[in-house]
Amino acid sequence: MRDFIKRALKKLGKLTSEQIRDLLVSAAGEIDRLETVLDSLNEGLLVCDTRHHLVMVNKYTERFLPVSFHEYENGPVWTLVRDESIREFLETTLTNGDRVEEREFDAEFKGLHRLLSISVLPLVRDRKVSGSLIYIEDITEKRGKEARLRRVENLASLTTLAAGVAHEIKNPLGSLSIHVQLIQKALAANREMFFKAHPDGVDGIEQQPSGYFDVLDKYIVVINEEIDRLNHIVVDFLFAVRPMDMDFREGNVNTLIGELVEFVKYELDEERIECVLELDEKIPDIDFDERFMKQALLNLIKNAIAAMSDGGTLTIKTGGTDTEIQIAICDTGTGIPDENLSKIFEPYFTTKDTGSGLGLTLVFKIIKEHKGEVSVKSRQGEGSCFIITLPVPQKETRLLGYEGERGEV
Repeated sequence: MRDFIKRALKKLGKLTSEQIRDLLVSAAGEIDRLETVLDSLNEGLLVCDTRHHLVMVNKYTERFLPVSFHEYENGPVWTLVRDESIREFLETTLTNGDRVEEREFDAEFKGLHRLLSISVLPLVRDRKVSGSLIYIEDITEKRGKEARLRRVENLASLTTLAAGVAHEIKNPLGSLSIHVQLIQKALAANREMFFKAHPDGVDGIEQQPSGYFDVLDKYIVVINEEIDRLNHIVVDFLFAVRPMDMDFREGNVNTLIGELVEFVKYELDEERIECVLELDEKIPDIDFDERFMKQALLNLIKNAIAAMSDGGTLTIKTGGTDTEIQIAICDTGTGIPDENLSKIFEPYFTTKDTGSGLGLTLVFKIIKEHKGEVSVKSRQGEGSCFIITLPVPQKETRLLGYEGERGEV
């Protein structure tokens, strides 16, 4: 069509008004077809001329890129972008004439946090650069699927190690604990014998044997604490990798949340944390294992408390539809750095000085066992919000109706 229009333009002086009208109609149809194709793409496209002014843009871009196309008509394309990091990237790249592919940006548009991949490519025509092409892809779901797949793979790899860990670590820890208890009994017996024989101590020495007993007691207390800590890590590990024997029963998560909040009330008061409940009384009942669901929610609440060392607000919300319910546990704590958001559900990943790094892994596994999803939204310095989505069992059997020629169904 382009070649046809070129040839027609060369003979424009010889064309009748009707032929010119037909030519314009054809050109308009071709432009409309091109715009339809561009608007049907699931990626954003912006076309700029050599002065970096916007020439063409499709609807996808207007939906996902934080831009204001109508505020500036004659300025460079980066002046249209409200997001500072994307604006600086486009200005630097286009001004320098660079070619950049798949640069990732976190952007917020209409209250939604999206992960965008942006490429800037030269627009070449007749072997000459006639402008720039900016290609935008929303990779939020893609990265989310990759993260979920990585978590499942990590859990699978942990399962293969469970039996060895149980044998190689847990059994020796049990033996160590028993022998430490025997040492404590032997020390207690020796202490009793010493004080019976020397009730007033031993004359002539500055450091009395009773002082040695006290020092040994302190060392043994430390050993016992470390054995207990290792035991907790092993138990959490085995809990994370073993198949869960779920006992699903119908219930209302609002009741479960109320019991948990009452359970941690003293700890919340101690840490100067206000708990705000926004529970939707109309959410439907679902099938869940009370013991495991309590464990998952308690882990999230404990993490929220740990993130608010200077006090704050813990908000727990519920809501839902006929097909799913949501539980949101939000805090006003330190938040999670962007580089850690994709790792927090992975086994052994932790930013704490203590802990096994399996708490959120357990949450992930428990929710998966309930055929649900767990996600997180967070900004460093502003807090975090964990969102659990659980399916509502569909008890009604729905049939497709068919009316035959004689009215039969």
